[in-house]
Amino acid sequence: MPVDPFLAPLLSQLPPFPDHIDDFEELRATENAAGEVLVGQVAEPGPDVAVVREDSVPVEGGSIKVRIYEPFGDAPHPVHLYLHGGGWIAGTIESSAVDIVARERCVGAGCVVVTAEYRKAPEYPYPTGLDDAYATLTWIAEHSSELGVRPDAVTIGGGSAGANLAAAVALRARDENGPSIAFQLLEVPALDLTFGSASIAEYGQGYGLTEDALRRITSYYLPDPGVASDPYVSPLKAASLAGLPPAHIMSSEYDPVRDDGERYARRLVEDGVEASFSLQAGHIHISSAFTKVMESAREWRAEALATLTRVHDAVGSAVD
Repeated sequence: MPVDPFLAPLLSQLPPFPDHIDDFEELRATENAAGEVLVGQVAEPGPDVAVVREDSVPVEGGSIKVRIYEPFGDAPHPVHLYLHGGGWIAGTIESSAVDIVARERCVGAGCVVVTAEYRKAPEYPYPTGLDDAYATLTWIAEHSSELGVRPDAVTIGGGSAGANLAAAVALRARDENGPSIAFQLLEVPALDLTFGSASIAEYGQGYGLTEDALRRITSYYLPDPGVASDPYVSPLKAASLAGLPPAHIMSSEYDPVRDDGERYARRLVEDGVEASFSLQAGHIHISSAFTKVMESAREWRAEALATLTRVHDAVGSAVD
């Protein structure tokens, strides 16, 4: 189908990614401020939850902040680790967009949600963001009793760069016999940073996220381009995906990384992992958040929540 009618005029108004960045803190502040304005215009607010609190996770060289959303009802609950997007260089758990997703999943899927302020490139290039995300998963497992969560019902998810990190965390947990992950929910994931998907060129102009911007963002995350084929950078490059958690992958139709999601779902199935894929018709890379103005964004949200709920119900049934 064509681009959603709401998005067509917006595409001409989206600012281009800067050719050169002198001050990344300034870039982040500018993007965060613009994002808050946009979210206020296009996104429905998140629902009330029982508790929102903060904690810290020890990481190499210090600690990172995590935010914990607790649902109503008696513990223990399933738990969902959500990793935000931002091209590995931006994004924050302080944003309204991330807060809304966390609240929606906390209430709609009846789980504790943990969001992590992983460190950003270029100050902290690969593998720091991945290390921080993995440390958060380990911290959740080690503190399950204090968090009131079930260690057998841990799911992981993320959007865009966050989905890349979520997939990499799942790979690493498999490889290192790390904490058990029951499921991964990957939205608009970038899973091949060697840019081997045909959609990179097909949708690399005119749909918000461009091929040029994607390549430059990736160069900040990977100052050594030689690591682009590392499976923890490009999960599609893993020799085998066997033994990974089941997955549901959601990609936007008009998105340069569209094919990454479909290719990954196909690879998972080929390697014996239960996986499903859905293409979100008419959407661009960022439009899943547009729940106030797009019916299809509300359908996207409903699909994600229904998927997590099914996983939680299935795990609960297995325990019973």
